[in-house]
Amino acid sequence: MERLQKVIAQAGVASRRKAEELIASGKVKVNGKTITELGTKVKPSDEIEVNGIPLEKEEPIYFVLYKPRGVISSVKDDKGRKVVTDFFPELGTRIFPVGRLDYDTSGLLLLTNDGEFTNQITHPKYHIPKTYIAKIKGIPNKTELTQLQRGVKLEDGKTAPAKVKMLSLDKRKNSSIIEITIHEGRNRQVRRMFEAIGHSVLKLKRERLAFLTLAGLSPGEFREMTPHEVKQLRSLALNGD
Repeated sequence: MERLQKVIAQAGVASRRKAEELIASGKVKVNGKTITELGTKVKPSDEIEVNGIPLEKEEPIYFVLYKPRGVISSVKDDKGRKVVTDFFPELGTRIFPVGRLDYDTSGLLLLTNDGEFTNQITHPKYHIPKTYIAKIKGIPNKTELTQLQRGVKLEDGKTAPAKVKMLSLDKRKNSSIIEITIHEGRNRQVRRMFEAIGHSVLKLKRERLAFLTLAGLSPGEFREMTPHEVKQLRSLALNGD
């Protein structure tokens, strides 16, 4: 038997936290009975409804996508712009992005139908390292790079320590390329961190997420994650890096 909120999350309806909110607000039924008690356990044979819709138990699937620039990290966009799920037209099942990359940011993005997995990877208490390559305006000095490493003050609080490495610089074009690894996932965080030290980001790409890379993929291409990769990523989220 499994906890009800876990079953809802695994079905891809919502994260476990959101599933708990749905249960507490009386929007979940088990075998026709409204359940509001968190921690209620259910059997595989139980019929579960969320907001009046029967829960369909989907096989969990997990993908690595090389998101191009100019694509929204969402399942739909009210302005009609291209979204990441447009790259999976023949999948036949609903998936959603794990976290997000900005419209102008390219790189590695996970997609799945597993709400619990999404919560594990994106929740602030878990520490999944995310590595970005940033082309920035100007050439930061050692003091500025140290600021990034130790954390910079943003309007929503100081950032956690980061790993920072200068990859190259171009004095003629007054630009440089920096590798930065963070564990947080705030909105436009990397761009704001560089702006905080006086350097705007010209181009940004997420190169790695934990041990996952974009090897073998071109922009717009994807691959399915292996069961071992999924297990490894879950373990990393729970145990830290």
